[in-house]
Amino acid sequence: MEVVQTARLVLSRVTSDDLDAVHEIHSDPRTSVHHPGGPVTELESSRAMLDLWLADWDERGLGYWAARLPGDPRVLGFGGLRHAVVDGAEVLNLYYRFRPSAWGHGYAVELARAALRVGKGLGTVVAVIRDVNLPSHRVAERAGMHKDRTIPYGGMPSDVYVA
Repeated sequence: MEVVQTARLVLSRVTSDDLDAVHEIHSDPRTSVHHPGGPVTELESSRAMLDLWLADWDERGLGYWAARLPGDPRVLGFGGLRHAVVDGAEVLNLYYRFRPSAWGHGYAVELARAALRVGKGLGTVVAVIRDVNLPSHRVAERAGMHKDRTIPYGGMPSDVYVA
């Protein structure tokens, strides 16, 4: 689903116009504190990330959304489902990352629940979360997921949550 409306958010397929927001959010050290590679520093890296997300939509009809408040053009965050291989299995990986000004409002939980509804019946949905990323663990749990196991992922211990 390219556009999903939740109680408070409009989740829409990412577009090339979202590049500045992708870079703003992913280059902020606060949003990348648990990412093994740290914040994205180069605009070209953000462009490559967005290009992957755009290709997901074009090739698979599923991908990440830009999250906005209705009537507001500002992107609060990104997230949704993306095909991935995790621990040797093909899965739908749930992702969410919001700008710090959007933290604490339940937007990530709202997006995660919408993604789980969209992914129902399409495959196994997982969220791979660094073991020390407690806020992200809480989002997954509040969205209805549970911790299944811990694996090495990106060179770091990470917990695999399943729906």
